[in-house]
Order: sequence, then structure tokens, then C-alpha cells
Amino acid sequence: MMAQMKNFIFDIDGTLINTIDMYMPAMFEVLAKHGYQYTEEETDRLNKEGFGITADDALRLAKVKEADIRPIQEEWFHLSYTRQDRVTVFPEIKEMLDDLSKRAGTQLAVATSKLAYEYAKFQRKYYFADLFKVAITSEDTKKHKPAPDPILAAVKALDADPNTTVYVGDTINDLKAAHAAGVKFATALYGSADPDSIKEAADYLLQTPTDLEKC
Repeated sequence: MMAQMKNFIFDIDGTLINTIDMYMPAMFEVLAKHGYQYTEEETDRLNKEGFGITADDALRLAKVKEADIRPIQEEWFHLSYTRQDRVTVFPEIKEMLDDLSKRAGTQLAVATSKLAYEYAKFQRKYYFADLFKVAITSEDTKKHKPAPDPILAAVKALDADPNTTVYVGDTINDLKAAHAAGVKFATALYGSADPDSIKEAADYLLQTPTDLEKC
């Protein structure tokens, strides 16, 4: 029997908020403008594997030339942030975070692929961000998911016991990072673009966010 989890570290995109329609169509529009074209199969793969990782890593996955990455990333994010009206909070997220924050001895944190300024925008927009004791962004570690570094940084900042720590995410990279960091993984099936890739190896399956309260 697993010990009750006391430390909950969250991914953001695809886990707390649904941002895929904000980011991914904009990425393909900008890539097409710069001459990058993809088959339907390649587009499907990029939507599944390129969402939820750093922008630079997503563009490298799309085989963008190194010299094009910075200008395309800036243009992509500029277009994405004109589409913030497409972002929604997943149902039950607020209730789940409120309930966990009141559980004795529990700590909440985030480890995200977002840049620091993006996290600042998230923090200003969503009141529940104040419940996170620690926030690790892509600028806080040299290596990013699927490397364990962001999660390890959060564990260290929380002074948490890995045996009672769970990382909550929606992608295969989240799962790999969590297990490489020596913590449990809870898969956000409700937000995953590719749930079949993470079902079998996950420690907890979350059909809805409030399922996390059973951990």
C-alpha cells in the first residue's frame, strides 16, 4: 500500500489549465509562414509530443533550424497570447487545490515548462496560484522534462520526502521526469492529448482532478 501523498507538484498546461488551443494552432501558423510544412501524421505527432515541453524543445522536435528558433518562438508566443480567450481552467481544479491546501501537512508546488514571465501571467490571472509554495519554471534548471531536474528542484525547495511526493502531469515527458526524480506520477487523463501513452506506467490515474484527493 502506498503512503499517503503529502507533497503535490503540478505541471500547468494540460493539467491545471487547458491551453492547447492557445498554443498549438498558433505554432503551426507561424511555422507555415516560415516555410515549415507537415503531413497530417507529423502534425498529429507534434500536437501530442510538442505540447507541454519548452518552446525551444517543441521547435526542435518540429525540425526547425537553430537559427530560426528564436524568431519563430517570439512570433509564436506573440500570436498565442492574442488567443488567451481560448484558455479554460479544467473543471474541479479550484475545488481540488482548495481541498488539498487545507489537508494537514500538505505542500503544493508547480514545476512547469513555462518561462518565468509566462508563469507571472498565470499567477496574476488565477487566484489559486497563491496556494503554491514553490514554482519552478524552465529558467530555473538547465535541463528540462523528461529530465528530472525541474521536479528535483521543486522537491528540494519544498524539503519534501520523495516517498510522499507526487508529480501531476499530462504527458509522457511528465511521467518520465517524475519517475526519474524518484517520485510518484499521477496522470491527468482529463487533459492529456495522448492518454494511452501514459496510462500503464502511471502510479495514479486521474479521470477528474478531484481523484487526486484519494492519493
